[in-house]
Amino acid sequence: MKLLVVSDSHGSKEELMDLSRKYQSGVDAMIHCGDSELSADDPALSPYLVVRGNCDMDARLPDDLVEKVGGHSILVTHGHHYGIKMSLMKLRYRAEEAGAQFVFFGHSHTLGAELNDGTLFLNPGSILLPRGRSERTYALVEAQDQEIKVTFLTHDHVVLDELTQTFNL
Repeated sequence: MKLLVVSDSHGSKEELMDLSRKYQSGVDAMIHCGDSELSADDPALSPYLVVRGNCDMDARLPDDLVEKVGGHSILVTHGHHYGIKMSLMKLRYRAEEAGAQFVFFGHSHTLGAELNDGTLFLNPGSILLPRGRSERTYALVEAQDQEIKVTFLTHDHVVLDELTQTFNL
């Protein structure tokens, strides 16, 4: 399974369309973790599984999504309803409730990935307004057998080698 994960594009359609052109035929799903600031029917969002962030006004976007992709259960949320800037504990409880093996969220604009009791928690950072680093980022997640590889890339598709992580399940 291969996934593209992006968040916090804040009205910038070009980055989303660029990612779609580059990855749509090469990944099993493209995920947007909220704060697109676009309407649910905007063509720039059509290739993505999208949730509603705290800056999204379109109520047609769901707060959370639980999807099966490649036989894996994925929870997508923005994170603001779970207090992710303080702790991942509420989000961890929600992941357990959903039976999620992968949890993707945004909101803090700070990239990071960790494996917690066999569940991957990943924030791809922000493709427009990063915090903690200067690079505008997104992530690729590849799961095969008992291994998950997380690669962070800049908006112009440069791999941030020092942030690449491989997790063993």
